[in-house]
Amino acid sequence: MTQTPASPARFDVCAVGNAIVDVLAPCEPAFLESQGLTPGSMQLVDEGQSAALYDAMAAGVEASGGSAGNTVAGVGSFGGRAAYLGKVADDALGGVFAHDIRAAGVHFDTPALSGGAGTGRCLINVTPDGQRTMCTFLGAANQLTVADVDTAVIGDSAIVYLEGYLFDPAPARAAFEAAAAAAHAAGRKVAITLSDSFVVGRWRAELLDFITASADIVLANDAELTALFETEDFDAACDRLAALVETAAVTRGAEGSVVIRGAERVAVPAYPVDKVVDTTGAGDQYAAGFLLGLARGLPLAAAGRLGSLAASEVIAHWGPRPMTGLKALAEETGLALN
Repeated sequence: MTQTPASPARFDVCAVGNAIVDVLAPCEPAFLESQGLTPGSMQLVDEGQSAALYDAMAAGVEASGGSAGNTVAGVGSFGGRAAYLGKVADDALGGVFAHDIRAAGVHFDTPALSGGAGTGRCLINVTPDGQRTMCTFLGAANQLTVADVDTAVIGDSAIVYLEGYLFDPAPARAAFEAAAAAAHAAGRKVAITLSDSFVVGRWRAELLDFITASADIVLANDAELTALFETEDFDAACDRLAALVETAAVTRGAEGSVVIRGAERVAVPAYPVDKVVDTTGAGDQYAAGFLLGLARGLPLAAAGRLGSLAASEVIAHWGPRPMTGLKALAEETGLALN
């Protein structure tokens, strides 16, 4: 059970996730087929597979990523107070990741890994419709352990946001569970993102157990939600989720999202964009707006609108993090944060 918080939080959101550098490149559907990749999926690859795919990809761009890292970068862009726990290596890509997340205004001081695997990377091939297909080499991100969980930072964060991808490596899952326990001991809320329908397929029972025992807030897209409950009935899946957690948000692409609290259901429209360039990071940025809104005590619908606004910004350009300050966009659209 969550305890009563002892004091106001220093951070709005602290995220725990896989620290990854993204490599994004355009491709045609035929390229995915030639590489044996399922369009729209995320799969884990080893270092050799990662190198071979990298060599085959078109020229692209490198950008610090990782799902939860993208989210706290979005929180920082809104002017929120964010922290991050994640493992990089003591190498060039690790330096890039650390610089980028700190430049976004995010507190990050997880010790870097020395003498082991390199910093994790995600190879993202984007088809002309903006859909992304991801192959991830976790590298050092896989080495996040309980020892890396800074309980002082966790306890000083209104919401602790956990990345579902951490269910894949066992040491990281243990860190994930330790972070949730520390958050509740300090009277803070625990949020989880389901991350990917393939993650749900691998760890359905474990995810349901964790959500039931430890989650206050769940974020998912419609495919992940229906996979979790093994049903194609979206409304029924929403009802089942509402019975497990206090608050939830389910994104539905161009249809917007549904935010849920008890019997309350609010349909939140997507903000229009001129052209969808790259959907990488859309769910991550939605989470940034939604969680920051909850941390600041906004009504459910307003938190959902902040999420939609952030998602609309990121899908209009390449890369998973905002290029336009989200705080200014929120002010322009009348979504003031207190």
